[in-house]
Amino acid sequence: QVQLVESGGGLVQPGGSLRLSCAASGFTFSSYAMNWYRQAPGKERELVAGISSHGGSTNYADSMKGRFTISRDNAKNTVYLQMNSLKPEDTAVYYCNAQWGTTYDYWGQGTQVTVSS
Repeated sequence: QVQLVESGGGLVQPGGSLRLSCAASGFTFSSYAMNWYRQAPGKERELVAGISSHGGSTNYADSMKGRFTISRDNAKNTVYLQMNSLKPEDTAVYYCNAQWGTTYDYWGQGTQVTVSS
């Protein structure tokens, strides 16, 4: 059974940091590209960051570059999202996504991140 379980969300003040984790099971984690998406109220889901299966390549949405860092530990079947210099507009539900080409596409249940003073 495929599972992606996000954790690490919460309430943080503007300028603060959070580290999200996504623990994967039920598939060959090291074969999948991993992504973080987010969805704010009333908005469409958007890609935050992605990392290749072996971690050698990453990509970020323009508004996250320099503030967010995606990483993975294939030995622990976990992908991370380090978020620094958080802004109120970063408030959203953050989702973990596992992707193998166009064939397999798995999603976690999401974790809420709220940036507010």
